[in-house]
Amino acid sequence: MPSYVNPDKCDGCKALDRTACQYICPNDLMVLDKDKMKAYNRDVSMCWECYNCVKICPTQAIEVRSYADFVPLGASATPMRSTDSIMWTVKFRNGNIKRFKFPIRTTAEGSAVPDGGFKTTPDGLNSTALFTEPESLGLPEVFTLGRKEAMHG
Repeated sequence: MPSYVNPDKCDGCKALDRTACQYICPNDLMVLDKDKMKAYNRDVSMCWECYNCVKICPTQAIEVRSYADFVPLGASATPMRSTDSIMWTVKFRNGNIKRFKFPIRTTAEGSAVPDGGFKTTPDGLNSTALFTEPESLGLPEVFTLGRKEAMHG
């Protein structure tokens, strides 16, 4: 089920020009209704159910019905984001509650190194080797089969 905003909890991110959910939505679906100062999903059929808006919402106003393989039918999963982690609270049908805490990325926006700091092969992304091999595997060189061996191997 796509994301939906509980208007009783949404404060429009305190009347900022752009809400947190607008900022984070990879499909650009979240919109701020400037008359009501509430966010909403403008096209639920296009929602990927990625939970980005749910995790970033400071008032926990956005929900997505969880997948059955992740949360059993009738249960709920609620994320609460802090500065360094996300605490998932899973409430089961029988009332049991489990909490799982996961760290979040702490690198500043735009500071991530695309290659992870590994050197690439001389051909870069055109190489048949994986992007960071052999260095990321701790190998002196990438193992390759010779042409003869590849045809008869």
